[in-house]
Amino acid sequence: MQPTVTVLVYSDDSTTREQVRLATGRRPAPDVPVVEFLECATPAAVLTELDRGGVDACVLDGEAVPMGGMGVCRQIKDEVFACPPVLLLIGRPQDAWLATWSRADAAVTLPVEPVEFASALASLLRQRKLQSA
Repeated sequence: MQPTVTVLVYSDDSTTREQVRLATGRRPAPDVPVVEFLECATPAAVLTELDRGGVDACVLDGEAVPMGGMGVCRQIKDEVFACPPVLLLIGRPQDAWLATWSRADAAVTLPVEPVEFASALASLLRQRKLQSA
C-alpha cells in the first residue's frame, strides 16, 4: 500500500475545488506521496476537519464567500495547534501582500495554473515531511 498525504481544499466554488484536484493529479511530484483530498465548502467544515487531525496541507480559496481563504488562514494559524502548511489561492498577483498578512506558507493566483500549483503544493508537502521526520 502506498503512503498518502491528506490535502484539505476549501472553496465555496466546486469548480475551484475541481481545478485543484485536476492540477494535483494523483501526486503533485514524483517524490511526494499520493494525495487524498478532503473538500470543504464552509469555514466551519475547515475547522471541524482540522480539529479531527490528519491534514498534511491546506489549499484555501482567497476568493471564497462568505469568508475568504485569507481570513480562514489567519484564523487557523492562530487557533490550530501545529497548523498544517497553507497554500492560498489569490485573485491577482497584487494580493500577495494579503497572503503574507494571513500567514499563508505559499500563494498562487487563480485560475489555477497546473504546473505552478503542483510545484507549490509539492514544496509544502516536502517541508511538512521534513518537519515531521
